[in-house]
Amino acid sequence: MKYRRLGTHSPTVSALGLGCMGMSASYGVPDNAESVRTLDRAVELGVTLLDTADAYGRGANEEFLGRWLRSRSAAQRDGLVVLAWLLAQGKDIVPIPGTKRRAYLEENAAAAGIALGPEQAARLRAAVPDGAVAGERYPLAALERLVH
Repeated sequence: MKYRRLGTHSPTVSALGLGCMGMSASYGVPDNAESVRTLDRAVELGVTLLDTADAYGRGANEEFLGRWLRSRSAAQRDGLVVLAWLLAQGKDIVPIPGTKRRAYLEENAAAAGIALGPEQAARLRAAVPDGAVAGERYPLAALERLVH
């Protein structure tokens, strides 16, 4: 897979993303089993950009992708490490992982008790160098559409 930088100060993502709108009821009855296989294969192929939007199924895509991520034990462990790393960046950083399930809330809350060692922190810092992720969450035009 080839990768591209989005903008001048934005993350590098796979040159081909995966649109996930069809994984919710936006295009008829969803086939969750096939969607899971598609997501697994996309990751195997090196796809790192999964496109969802609040407007697709009113959050159905994000919920589905969240379940898919959680079903992958390594993904959940990695998610906890990411939360722990974010918490270690300073008292002015407040991660906000979304969930509607108490069990996942408890898993996410466990990240506050994870202490990263210097070697782990250095490895994570190298994986996401300063400036690799920057910019607004939504372009202004998209943000205006989301205002209720």
